[in-house]
Amino acid sequence: MVKKFILAAVMLVSSVVPFSKKSAGVDDLVSEFRSQTKCGSVSVVVYDKGEFSYYGDAESLYQIGSMTKAFTGLAVQKLISSGKLSKEDKVSDLIPGFTAYFGSSETDITVENLLMQRSGYTNNENDYPAAKEGETLAEWASEISGKQLKSKPGTEYEYSNVNYNLLGLITEKVTGMSYREYMEKEILIPLGLSAVSAGKPADENSVIGGTRLGFRNVFGYETPVREGSIPAGYFYSNTADIGRWLKAWIENKDPDMDAVLENLNEKGDYYAGWERAEGDVIGHSGGTPNYSSRIVFSRSKGTGVCVLTNLNVASTTDSLCNSIFAELTGSGNTGLACDVWTVFDIIFTSVSAVFAALLLVIIIIRKKGLLAFLGSLSAILTALVLILFPVIFGADIRSIAFTWAPWSFLSGIILMAACAAGSFLKLITVKVNEGRTKTG
Repeated sequence: MVKKFILAAVMLVSSVVPFSKKSAGVDDLVSEFRSQTKCGSVSVVVYDKGEFSYYGDAESLYQIGSMTKAFTGLAVQKLISSGKLSKEDKVSDLIPGFTAYFGSSETDITVENLLMQRSGYTNNENDYPAAKEGETLAEWASEISGKQLKSKPGTEYEYSNVNYNLLGLITEKVTGMSYREYMEKEILIPLGLSAVSAGKPADENSVIGGTRLGFRNVFGYETPVREGSIPAGYFYSNTADIGRWLKAWIENKDPDMDAVLENLNEKGDYYAGWERAEGDVIGHSGGTPNYSSRIVFSRSKGTGVCVLTNLNVASTTDSLCNSIFAELTGSGNTGLACDVWTVFDIIFTSVSAVFAALLLVIIIIRKKGLLAFLGSLSAILTALVLILFPVIFGADIRSIAFTWAPWSFLSGIILMAACAAGSFLKLITVKVNEGRTKTG
């Protein structure tokens, strides 16, 4: 209940932050996006009825986040179509020794459950930790094995990176090739996607560096690409190759693409790294600690759009892509939404300023009552953040503060804690000095 209340409050704050709803061209929407998010690099590709249009740098590479899942999903669909794999195959049979439990009983997860995000896993890393640096897919899977599922496989949709990392390992087990080798041989090379890479590209100089919000600005920020997390979210691409990827999906370039789309029949359906929206619009978003992206397309309209950015502002990136697509298809753009991390940056930039000033006040004042009040207030606020935020985001406070949230969030926590500690230390010092004065 607390988690739902706080998430609702965050969404309410987001909704009152101004954003654009006017009719605008792509250049205007991108300019508005840059202004609101402070993002330094934004690249857009539009494929519209056989014609490509590019905005920003079309050749430099971005991390594309969970847009990666569509590549993994297509690879698995090819194995299914060729008879090397079945949707009904059990993960425990494909990955020897792998188990999962629901309630007190061991249960089976199928390949289809993974493709549809209906395995019972969630994206809560407290329950299902992401791969550590240097861990292979197999090593990571051995740590996930034996854990309790949150729902019975096949019954409930719950988005989870676990599902697609397991699918990546399954491709290795079935083909006898590494995930990267299989993706290059069966997907990337046949489709002419020479700039797309599974994990860090060989030429890292072509990568646009990631950034992170802080104090209404952005700072260069890089995070390691872990092998055990690549199939779910760590491909790299430029918009030139994503344009070719869009064209292939729109123009029926591969029968396995048709097989994927046949599983997306109603709004909200999820399969093989794609989700169906209104009508026949198909799309997916991506977000890592230092990049965000979105791709949407419609076969009937012959139109597709992808936006790649080097800042984690996923909601605003989604809305930029959706607005461009809506403008092109005559729906009228839906405006730029304010991302939760932008809201947090606004809030915690103010929090940092307020508590920095309070820390100076605490150093100066000697009133015991005021010191006790400021210390108690600071301690309560610090405790609330440390306790509630891991519940809200399903991650430990260390990864939230040091990896995902804006730098102002970490600054705010440190300054609140400093005010709490400083107040109580100053209070003790004042009492000790008063005692010495009386005895003197």
